[in-house]
Amino acid sequence: MTCFENPCDLNMQVTTCGHNFPDMFMNTLDQQFFQLQLNAQNLDLLIEATDEYEDALTTPRNTATRKLNPHTDLTNFLITLQCERYSNGELTFDGLDTQNQTTSVELRGAPVYQGATDSYFNIDTSGKRPPPPILCTVHDTFWLFSPAAGGSCIYDTNN
Repeated sequence: MTCFENPCDLNMQVTTCGHNFPDMFMNTLDQQFFQLQLNAQNLDLLIEATDEYEDALTTPRNTATRKLNPHTDLTNFLITLQCERYSNGELTFDGLDTQNQTTSVELRGAPVYQGATDSYFNIDTSGKRPPPPILCTVHDTFWLFSPAAGGSCIYDTNN
């Protein structure tokens, strides 16, 4: 999911197809969330995240009493949630299959800061805050591996 900025949520979790991702609630400003995002983007080993991406994940935009003015662009915030995991040395897909049917994706969380110190939105002239802008994309790639004929790798276009 791509948001324009970090929504600074507590107890953030995505639910789809009866599964919660991640499997525990997360705070989008803590170290555990930061590490999860680096791992999900494969930015934890050979390839490093850009400073701009790290800043978008980690820079606080407010305190409990006031908004802060960041000195860097924080609009490259992205939440990536993996539906596969390593289990007993193997990559396991968590079985999300909608059978080509429309399904809902629900993002839940509560703002860390509310009211005057809510950093995500500027209040409009009527004193209201718009809902957060969210773009959700789902990427499915299935590869079939076979030991036959010396091994092969086929991109599966049927799933």
